[in-house]
Formats: sequence, C-alpha cells, structure tokens
Amino acid sequence: MSVENVMARIAELHQGLVSPVTAAPAAPAASGAGATAFASVLQGQATSSAGMPGAAGAATALGFSGAAGTTGAAAAGAPVTAGQRALQFAQAEVGQAEQPPGSNDSPRIAEYRTATAGSGIGPWCSYFVSWAARQAGAPLGEAGQGFGAVGAVASWAQRTGRWNPAASGTPPQAGDLIVWGGRHIGIVESVDADGRIHTVEGNSSNMVTRRTHDASGDGAAGYVRLG
Repeated sequence: MSVENVMARIAELHQGLVSPVTAAPAAPAASGAGATAFASVLQGQATSSAGMPGAAGAATALGFSGAAGTTGAAAAGAPVTAGQRALQFAQAEVGQAEQPPGSNDSPRIAEYRTATAGSGIGPWCSYFVSWAARQAGAPLGEAGQGFGAVGAVASWAQRTGRWNPAASGTPPQAGDLIVWGGRHIGIVESVDADGRIHTVEGNSSNMVTRRTHDASGDGAAGYVRLG
C-alpha cells in the first residue's frame, strides 16, 4: 500500500471518531447571592399572583383598604362629626326589638331611656336618638338632658340654630336627625344621588331598623344637625 493510501485511511478513521454535533455546556448551578436573588424574584411573583395581589399590595402601601377604599387617615381615626359618631352607635343597634312586641320596652330600650330626664315607658324613637347623641358626646338639650318627645327635639334645634327645614331644599347629611313633625324621629344614614334618604330609626315596627324614604323624607318637617 502506498504512503498516500495509508494517509488517506488514517484521515477517514479520525473523521469517524469526531461527533458531528457538540453539546452545549450545561449552565452552572445557581449558588450564593445569585441564587438568592433569583429565588426572591420567583417568590415575589408567586406572592403577587397567589398571596397578596399586586394591586391590593400597592393599595395597602398607599393607605387604602377594603372594598370602599377606606384611607389610611380614616383607619387611623380621622375626626368625624358628632352626627357621624351618633350614627355609628345607632347602626350598631339595628335589630334591637321590643320584648314583647308592642310593649315599648326591653332591657335595651330601658338603656335608651336613661339618656332622657324623667322618661317612662312609652314611644321611644326620641329616647333612641337621645341615647345615640349622648354616646357620641353630643347630648341633646341645653343641659344635655335628652328628650322624650319629638317636638321637644325640634324646638331645641330651632332655638339653637341646628334646624334645617325640609322646605329649604338643602339635603341632609349622614348623622343629621330627621324629624316628622311631633310624630317620629330617626337619624340619616346616607343620601342617594337621586335624593332618596336612608335612615336608622328606633321604634319603627317595634324595633331599631333601617328605612328608605323619598327625597322629601316622605314628608319630613326638617333635620337637626348635631355638629
């Protein structure tokens, strides 16, 4: 065999020993600070999607919480009016009922009566708002004596510049007392854009309950601003 043939054969054998595709080197395993940073990124993504949603987390950081978007200032106890404080106490009483129905009495209603001077068992809507106002630190009456009669509340409000007649067309605010002549009284909870008035009222169907009235308050005489 010639030298040329030998060299050609060696070249063929060498070519057959070399793999036509060279695998890419494996990426080095993450370790140290790089692994920690990468894990943090993954953890942040998981938290955003399964734990605290990103939007909610941002809202919390900015001081917002809840479906209504309560601000951090409100959550921290931002000042509210005396009427709004009274409303909060009234709202907590919704569902309190006479025992037995029609008696104008119950252990809780007896507590409402303590906010008025010398009041006995009887129609208690005025006792109820007197109690809520006293709990809020804004008792009704010049001496804070409260009132057992609706007409007495209206007279006091007119004497002291707290009276907003319904005929003025000025809508009430949450926490204002709503007065129907000398017949009935409640506390305004909210006012809709179309003027409808939502209230919390004592001695309504023998209990503390929520009611909705038209923009006139279903004939309300006026409103009392507690402060």
